[in-house]
Amino acid sequence: MSNELFIDVSPSEIVIALVEDKRLVELTREKSGTKFTVGDIYLGKVKKIMPGLNAAFVDVGYEKDAFLHYLDMGPQFATLNKFVQNALSRKGKSLTTAKMHPEPDIDKNGKVTQQLRSGQNIMVQIAKEPISTKGPRLTSELSIAGRYMVLVPFGDKVSVSQKITTVEERNRLKRLVQSIKPRNYGVIIRTASQGKMVADLDQELKRLVKKWESVLPKLKKMRPPSVVLGELSRTTALLRDIYNPDFSNIYINDLAVYEEVSEYIENIAPEKKKTVKLYDKKAPMFDAFGIDKQVKALFGKTVTFKSGAYIIIEHTEAFHVIDVNSGNRAKAANNQETNALEVNLAACEEVARQLRLRDMGGIIVIDFIDMHDTENRQKVYQRMKEVMDADRTKHHILPLSKFCLMQITRQRVRPEQNIDTAEVCPACKGTGKVTPTILFADEIASKVDYIFSDLDHKKIEIQVHPYVEAYLKKGFFSIARKWRWKYMKKIDVVGIDNAGLLEARFFNEAMEEIIF
Repeated sequence: MSNELFIDVSPSEIVIALVEDKRLVELTREKSGTKFTVGDIYLGKVKKIMPGLNAAFVDVGYEKDAFLHYLDMGPQFATLNKFVQNALSRKGKSLTTAKMHPEPDIDKNGKVTQQLRSGQNIMVQIAKEPISTKGPRLTSELSIAGRYMVLVPFGDKVSVSQKITTVEERNRLKRLVQSIKPRNYGVIIRTASQGKMVADLDQELKRLVKKWESVLPKLKKMRPPSVVLGELSRTTALLRDIYNPDFSNIYINDLAVYEEVSEYIENIAPEKKKTVKLYDKKAPMFDAFGIDKQVKALFGKTVTFKSGAYIIIEHTEAFHVIDVNSGNRAKAANNQETNALEVNLAACEEVARQLRLRDMGGIIVIDFIDMHDTENRQKVYQRMKEVMDADRTKHHILPLSKFCLMQITRQRVRPEQNIDTAEVCPACKGTGKVTPTILFADEIASKVDYIFSDLDHKKIEIQVHPYVEAYLKKGFFSIARKWRWKYMKKIDVVGIDNAGLLEARFFNEAMEEIIF
């Protein structure tokens, strides 16, 4: 399997697309300057105690107070609290984590009022980003993720990823990490550590410990709410979690991000540095590699996946519903049961892909085509478990009911990826009536005149439908050439596949869109 990563950087956002065997499987959009991402560690202040919920609301700087439940405070909360209070008191030298004497674990059946009070300073980590009207969800079980392991300050346990199934390898990794980890630190060994030598693990462990210890000098000067330790950029964090030697190419259209990713890849896999490539062509990267086309096809309500079969995805307040339909494929099989099995097995792959792509979380109910054979229902269940193995997000799958309904729960830590693929008609602007098409070229000409005469730009790029591009560039004395001669400025007319027929977008020298 060949994996490719595309990182499209614009002034307003970064879009990251993961493609496996030419098929788009993950799409991440991050607005520039986004805060409160999963993994960020904050120094917050308790605003309100809610004994009825056994929880507290904490001010971390978001417009709404963040939520911390007692069960998310972690067994070592008393030790963490002692560490924070010691660091915030400006008397003497702060204790390092390794030199601290651990406090007894808090009672897992205790009450939040026993540990917290209003106005108390507390160190927390974002466990779930703000979604809809809710603020961030917090945890006090702090963790710092690396490529091979996750460091847990104030813990003492070494655990191994369940995806490492070989008993010998699990025992080997556990022994190695136990021999090198400092006191008062726990470690979760990640899947990527399989086969790694002690030198690699020790190097990363020291780096993570150093990163955590760098918190101490900052805390003395901080007042809540403040960021104590920020997660890596979304780009680097995604690479850390998904990168493997099968990556054939990583395309980036921004020099600064290209240098950041190149440096990261050089550190973890020097032999793969050449796979990082700077995309500097004129055509938009997602358009050139066909990603925009896949997005348009995959984010609608109806998604076709094989020989006319399709799924319909509906979203409700409580859960997501996916309906599997055979479409015009029903005639292709000898009997209904065989046809239903084939369509359902193929639907498993597309459903798993859609869950990752849209980052759908919560409860998902899938209505498969009815099958009467219990063995066939088991095959579909096993197939869904296989294809969901590639999903890094925690999930749980239940077997099909006798009505061929399957329930999946999938952890939700970020807002769902929702892209509206329906377009407002560029010709009628949603009114149902079209302005005379003969005036479209004159409308573009008027905007070109305004850009050069009033805005005084030196160069523009006009993105239009390929049909319109052909019309504007037709012949030696084309309309586009006449504009260049008139203004003596550089004008590029570019055909974009996903542009509306009567839609034109204008960009200046810095490729920033000019809005009218």
